[in-house]
Amino acid sequence: MAVDIKNLNHSQLNDLISKAQLRQNELRKEKVVKLREKVHALIKAEGYAFEDIFGSTRGKAKRSTGTVPPKYRNPANPAQTWSGRGKRPHWFNDALKAGKKEKDLAI
Repeated sequence: MAVDIKNLNHSQLNDLISKAQLRQNELRKEKVVKLREKVHALIKAEGYAFEDIFGSTRGKAKRSTGTVPPKYRNPANPAQTWSGRGKRPHWFNDALKAGKKEKDLAI
């Protein structure tokens, strides 16, 4: 199927490009599916399971993001605490500028 692109206007050309890109993506997905089937068939033919070769989880294990106990407390307002992780709170920076040391703010 030959298309004479010299006779196409701007909108027709854009339409052709978008259809070609969609078809290209479809072909890529089909190829990936066929390759995946080949890999699974080869693993099965050798007498193994997919998990034996690649492990039981796909991707990295998720870390637990539990809360961390506070490490520093604002002497002016004891309700304000900081775990020592992440960006320093304003009260912590202000206390350091006022001449306090980190160990003075530690709980």
